[in-house]
Amino acid sequence: MMETDNALVSRRSLLRIFAASTVVAAPTYAKAFGFLKGAGDVRRVHMYSGRSGETVNAIYWVDGNYIPEVVKEISHFMRDLRADSTIPMNPHNMDIIAATHHMLDTKEPYMLLSGYRTPATNAMLRSESRGVAKNSLHMKGMAADLRLKSRTVSQMAAAAQACSAGGVGHYYRSNFVHMDCGPVRTWAG
Repeated sequence: MMETDNALVSRRSLLRIFAASTVVAAPTYAKAFGFLKGAGDVRRVHMYSGRSGETVNAIYWVDGNYIPEVVKEISHFMRDLRADSTIPMNPHNMDIIAATHHMLDTKEPYMLLSGYRTPATNAMLRSESRGVAKNSLHMKGMAADLRLKSRTVSQMAAAAQACSAGGVGHYYRSNFVHMDCGPVRTWAG
């Protein structure tokens, strides 16, 4: 398992989370447990960036191991495009993104609105919007703002909250959900 300085979520913890979600929220989230115990035990992210035109559709975890080259590729995809700057994204946030996408049972890729942000980009966005945190987890590679055309903010947020693995922000007016691998909490922006 790839280790980072950020908060770690063990595979066993994720399995417990998804097993509990399956029992509590079945049948809506019944696919979550199967996602982690499925054939070959793989995890995949599928996203595109409307800003850069890039797409990533990659298996980044197989049989209990993160694939460093793919995690690096996903981190590059999730870079701060304003500054063209990349840091290693926390793979546990990728786990949340992959699990929620799987639970939502859609082939549509997530639209990535924001992944990593440099402190300068975060400060600029903060000056333009009250919904940007001063110490945003985006600056630590632990967060993503995502959108799906085929699912509502409420549906996406419910899937992310079912993971009980990080923060979930509901941004109804802007039509996106913030998902991070920090402390478990929810808010509406």
